[in-house]
This record gives sequence, C-alpha cells and structure tokens, in this order.
Amino acid sequence: MEHYPDGYVDVKRPEDGENGAYGYRQRQYSQDILQQQPPQSPNKPQLPHVASSSSTSTTTSNAQYFDNNNNNSNNNSRQHSYSDVGGGGGANGRPSLSNDRRMSSGLGGGMGSLGTINTATQEDVIPVGFDEGILRGLCEVDCALPLLADRIKQSIASCKQVAVFFRSRAEIEEKYARSLVELCRTTGDVYARADCKAGTFVTAYQGSLKLQDQLAQNRIRFSQRLNEMSDELLGLAREGEKMRKVHKDNGARYQSILQESETVMDKAKSRFDATAEELERLLVAKEGESLKDAGMRSSASASSANTSGGGSSASGGPGSGGGKRVLGKAMTKGGMLFKGKGAGSLQRQEDDVRARMAQASETFRKAVLESQALRQEYFNFQLPKILRLLKECADELDLGTQYHLSRFAFLYESTVVGDGTLLNPMSAADEGPGLKTIFEAIDNRTDFKAYMQNYVVARGTPRGPRRDAPYEEGFVPPLPPHVQRSADAMAAAAAGGGPSQSSHVSQISINSTNTTNGTSYQTEQGSSSEGYAAPGIPASSGATFGVDLGEQLQRDGTEVPKVVEKCAQAIEAYGLESMGIYRLSGTTSKVQALKNALDRDINSVDVMSEEWSADINVISGALKLWFRELPEPLLTYGLYHSFIEAARYENDRLRHIRLHEQVNELPDPNYATLKFFMGHLDRVRRKDSVNQMSVSNLSIVFGPTLLGAPPEEGGLNLEHMSFQCKAIETILEKYHEIFVEEDGGDGSHSQNAS
Repeated sequence: MEHYPDGYVDVKRPEDGENGAYGYRQRQYSQDILQQQPPQSPNKPQLPHVASSSSTSTTTSNAQYFDNNNNNSNNNSRQHSYSDVGGGGGANGRPSLSNDRRMSSGLGGGMGSLGTINTATQEDVIPVGFDEGILRGLCEVDCALPLLADRIKQSIASCKQVAVFFRSRAEIEEKYARSLVELCRTTGDVYARADCKAGTFVTAYQGSLKLQDQLAQNRIRFSQRLNEMSDELLGLAREGEKMRKVHKDNGARYQSILQESETVMDKAKSRFDATAEELERLLVAKEGESLKDAGMRSSASASSANTSGGGSSASGGPGSGGGKRVLGKAMTKGGMLFKGKGAGSLQRQEDDVRARMAQASETFRKAVLESQALRQEYFNFQLPKILRLLKECADELDLGTQYHLSRFAFLYESTVVGDGTLLNPMSAADEGPGLKTIFEAIDNRTDFKAYMQNYVVARGTPRGPRRDAPYEEGFVPPLPPHVQRSADAMAAAAAGGGPSQSSHVSQISINSTNTTNGTSYQTEQGSSSEGYAAPGIPASSGATFGVDLGEQLQRDGTEVPKVVEKCAQAIEAYGLESMGIYRLSGTTSKVQALKNALDRDINSVDVMSEEWSADINVISGALKLWFRELPEPLLTYGLYHSFIEAARYENDRLRHIRLHEQVNELPDPNYATLKFFMGHLDRVRRKDSVNQMSVSNLSIVFGPTLLGAPPEEGGLNLEHMSFQCKAIETILEKYHEIFVEEDGGDGSHSQNAS
C-alpha cells in the first residue's frame, strides 16, 4: 500500500453504493464550532485570545507531535503485500487536495482565526493571558475533554455560590438601610410633635438624623451594586453552562465520527482477509500442491512482492510467521472444497475471487486513508480547538468570578470609608461637620436662657404664689364705679335726711367691704352680677390652655370649648382649601401670641380678623396646641388601653363596633367635644383633593394628640403609635355612623353613657 505524507487529509467518507460497492460523499464539520461561538459578554472582563501567528505555531507543534505518533502506529499496522492491494495506490489514485479537504477549513485555516491579542498597555488588576503551555499539556492528556468539562462545572458552581452570597448580602444591606431611613423619618416626626427641647439641641439632633439618613443612602447604593454584580455572575454562569454543553457535544460528535471511521476500516479489513483466504484455497486446489510446497511458494511470492515495492506486508498476513498455518488450513479445506471440479470451473472461480479481492483491497485502502485523515484532523485541529475553547470558557468563569470578588472588596471598602468620612470628615469646610462635631455644638446654657426668656413672655399669667405682699392692714380697695355712684348719692341724701338713710348707706358700705375678702369683689345687693377685677383683665376671663376640659365647660356654661368653636369656624371659613392644613405649623411666635390672647380674654379675641386669619396655620397651630396642653387627652387615660385594643382588630366592621363602644364610654364633655371636632375634621377631609389632607393624614396628625399614652407609660409609646392613628382614622371615617346616626336615633349620648 502506498504511503501518503503526514499532512495529507481527505474528508471523503465511504458509504454503501450499489452491489455492495462504496461511493464517496463530502462531509463538512468545521462550521459547527464557528457558528456556535458566542460573542464576548460586555458585562465581564475581556479575555484576550492568542494571535494567529502563535496559534499557527502551536498547531504546527501539535501536528508534529501527533504525526509522529501516527507514523509509529502506522508502521506497526498490518501491511498487505498483494499486488491487487498495492496496485490501487498510484499517483493517479491519490485524492486531490481541494479547499474542502479539511474539517477545519471552514474555521479560516484551523486555529489561526480564534482571536487576536489584547494589546492593552496598562497593567490589569487580574491577569488574563492565555497559557499556551497548559494547552499543550492538555493536548497530551487522553482525558482532556472530561477534565475541562468537570472543571467548568466546578467553576459554574463557584460562580453561582458567589452570586447567591452577593444577593443575600444585598438583601441584608437594603433591609438595614430601609429600616434606618424609616427610623430617621419617624423619629423626626415624633420629635416635631412632642414637647421637646429647642435651640441648639434640636439643630444638632436634626443634623444627626440627616447624617444617619446619608449613611442609609450609602448602604442602599451598595446594595444596588451587589444586586447588579449578582445578576452579572448568574449571567456568566448561564453562559458558561451553555458553552460547556456546546463544546462538549462537539467533542463527543468528532470522537463518534472517528470511531465510526475505524469501525468501517475494520469491516473492510475483515472483508479483504476473507477474500484473500478464499483465493488462497482456490489456488491451492488448482495447483494441487502439497502443504509444504504451497508454503514455500507463498513465502517466495511474498519476498518478491516486498522486493518489487508493491507494498509492505501487514501483520498477520500470509507472509508472516503464521502464514504457513493459515495456508495449511486453506490447503486442507481447499482440497476438499474444490475436489472433483474441472480446470475451467476453477479458472472462472479464480477470476471472480480476484475481482472481488481487488474491490475489497480498494475499499480497505480507502478506509485506511479516510481513518488516517480523520485521525490527523481530529488530533491536529479539532481537539486543540475544542480544548482551547473549553479552557477559555473556564478562564472566563474563573476570572469573572475573581473580578467581581475584587470589585466587591473595593465597593465594600469604599462604602466603609464613605461612612467614616461622613462621621468624621477630613475637611469640615467641604464635607460638613461630623457626628461628634454636631453633638459638641450643643450649648445647653444658651438653650436654657432662651427657654427662660420665651417662657416668661409666652406664659405671662402667674401659676404660683405671687411675690407681692398681702394688702396692708387697713387698706380698702376702691369701690366699683356703680357702687361708688350709689354711695355718693346716698351720702348726699344723708346730709339732708334722717338716720334711716345713714343706716342704709352704712349697710351698703359694710356689705361692699365684706365682699372684698375674695377675688371677685361682687356685691350682694340687687341682681347685678358684675364684679371687680384688676385693670386690664375682664371679669369674665379665665385660662383656656392647660385647663381641665370639664372645668372649662362648667365655667363657661357651654357644651363645646369656646376655643375649639372659634378656631374651627375660622379654619372652615379660610382654611378648607389650604394645602396641608393642620400638617403645616404656623410661626411659633404668632401661635404663642394667639394663645396668650385667648388665655387673657377669649371673648375679646376675633380670630376671623386679618391679624390672625392672614396665616390660617397660626389658628390651626393654636388649636393643636390647646389639645396637646389638656391635662388629660380628649380620649381619656382610663380608656387608653381599650381604644388601643379596639384598634388592633383587622376586620374593619369589628374594629368600628369596638371603637364605637369605647366612644360611648367617654365622659359627656369629652364626647361632645370629640363629636364637634370630628365633624369639623370631616368637613376638612372632604376637601382632600385640594388641601391634600385625607383621613389618613389627619389621623397621623391627631392620633398621638387625641389618644395619648398615660404618664406612667412614659407618655410616648412608639409601639402604639400606629394603633393610635388607626383609632382616630376609623372614628373619622365612621363619623356619621358613630355620631350623626346615633344622635338621630332614639337616644342621646348621656343616655348611652349611663
């Protein structure tokens, strides 16, 4: 058989034709890998490929390595020395080296077109160069394909675990940040509604809350970056799984093709051996020679064939050491098989067997060439290419995971440094004061002085013992004007009258004098109810803020406090369409001035005047202040826990019923005031499309004020705040069911309460 050069490759594969003959068909394999190569993901670090020149040199070295192995194996394979086998291997029988003779021709000349070198001049944080030595070592390992497939599987599992860690860490960071933001917002709102310190303390406190909010925003951004990195790693893992499957399937397909070609070659060899054995038996029978002579002739024929260069003998053929035994068996069998046949019949059989042997020889030769070509193509081109692609996939997974871990370390460090910079900035002029500096700016002495001055101005009415000494002995305050005029008239009449008139005047003076022991200086004569009061304070005046609700109503003789009626009337006249009514506060000084005026003489204050109604938030602020300064909240301390328990019900109907029951338990002054005020808030919330004060917003404003916690519980219970607001919200929503329909029914509140 003729030897072909090592670089010769033929892709023609045998297939069954007519009459058992073999034809040829073209097979192209190389486009599969090229078409299934994905583009580089923009979200992952670019992994450079080796330049075409280096790939060509590597391919050449690998080809030389595998060609040497193929030459050694070919030398050890069986060579058939028959002239029929060697005759088909001339120059005319060699297939032409066309453009489609290689499986890798579709890849642009094999491995040379895999990529170009990334000529980045700057030093990378993570080295991404491809190790050609590793690739050469993999090419020398028989289990390279499963090795790389298992390695990629491990890399994918590691990548997914890192992605899960990033996602879990992001959830923790986001939960922490959201909780911190909510805490800052709630704390600021509660502090604004509570009666807490002002001055430098509130400035520092608000600054610290703002700083905490900035820390939370940093953590939210860190959480977002972690989520992005987790998504990128999961995408990298999915792409790695896809590439692993594609390249693993390609390698398995090429191995299957190679095994198929070897199977075809083995079948062709078996067919050729059977035909040759049949020819031997026929020749032995024809010649009628003995076993010894036949063996000698066969040896001589094999020697002459080797000398003439017709082809080298294959192992196990008739020219080998076991040829005599084979021919001996053929001699024995042939003698019995062809015994008694004529010379003409034997000649025809010989011609037929020789024709079949020539065809089998040609088929076997082509099968050997095809198997050799496919083996060279697989080991020299396809296997290195698949190994390179799998190794690049493994490198991309490993480097991508390492890159994101390094990025996580950088982001974490940046976040911690950013938090430290906010807490203790290097330059306060550019970045603002730190947390320690903010708290050190609190000046308690200045705050107390300011509070003392404001307290004296805002609360001018004395609440303790007066510093003035009691009236001096014998001091009689002047009589009221009407008493003075009566006394003068009687004195004038007494000058010309009798003792009775003088006695009557004396009785009036005595009665007037005796009534001065109190503070009202009222007379006991006649039906007049006017009394004496100090200059500037009307006789009918009385404190309004900080006075018990029942005492106010009993003193003023009204069902609803006057301050509530006046402020509600002004707000309904001028503030129903004011944006954020009750949520926005007026100027503190104006609110305090209105409060002082109402405390001095509520009847003389006209809240509808331009002085007060110019800023409706001043009136609403004074009304909120009145509710806050009540000695006991409108929904009393005794019913506090009952209201909270009723507000805990999830069912709206049941919650409404329980709250209705507790409202009916209120004292009459509290019930009447609550009914009036809820009616006022109901009219306010009907304009929520304009003033943006819905039932929920109003309940947030008045929940802790109308339903305050008892002093023994600290006065401010953050845990119950949501239920306080829920109770007021439900009462306001069900205003008509609780108050209007009930009063329009068969009983009043006092009857229900009793």
